[in-house]
Amino acid sequence: MKRGRRAAGVLIVLMGVFLLINSPLVWKWMYPIKYQSEILEASRRYQVDPYLILAIIRSESGFQPDNVSKKGAVGLMQIMPDTAEWIVEQAGFQPKRKDYLYDPEMNINIGTWYLSFLQQRFQGDVVKTIAAYNAGPGKVNGWLTREQWNGERDTLEDIPFGETRLYVQRVLYYHDRYRTIYNDDLR
Repeated sequence: MKRGRRAAGVLIVLMGVFLLINSPLVWKWMYPIKYQSEILEASRRYQVDPYLILAIIRSESGFQPDNVSKKGAVGLMQIMPDTAEWIVEQAGFQPKRKDYLYDPEMNINIGTWYLSFLQQRFQGDVVKTIAAYNAGPGKVNGWLTREQWNGERDTLEDIPFGETRLYVQRVLYYHDRYRTIYNDDLR
């Protein structure tokens, strides 16, 4: 009799945990949105999916605006200073501070402009765009030209750089998660 009650109690607890885990509130806690207004503004301005911006930020910096990588990439979207200088010149940005890559709004605008540039270069292909954001457009073009990778999501294992392969997988995962959790609320 005690075993039956214990088993029933365990079953009830497990069902409760299952229901809690599948609660939208829990998922939104696990996958928060920070800098929502800045992301939405940049998304609209540069015609980039806000869920892609979120996925890039989550993958690159975990929403930490003062993050600097070992290679020197800076801020929320982990932009290399040389790339940022090129973007500022191309896009006509006028940063007010010398350390503008640490400013969340400026970093999001610069990174989103660059995503838009890459999307145009790769005819809107999100997978190639993500790969190019990490490895650079020249590398991705080389892989495609040499037929090392066909640019498709189902052949990510063919990406020659392990870091880029894992990066693309991670960004796509976060992109799918954010879109599912927020159910197109950001459109």
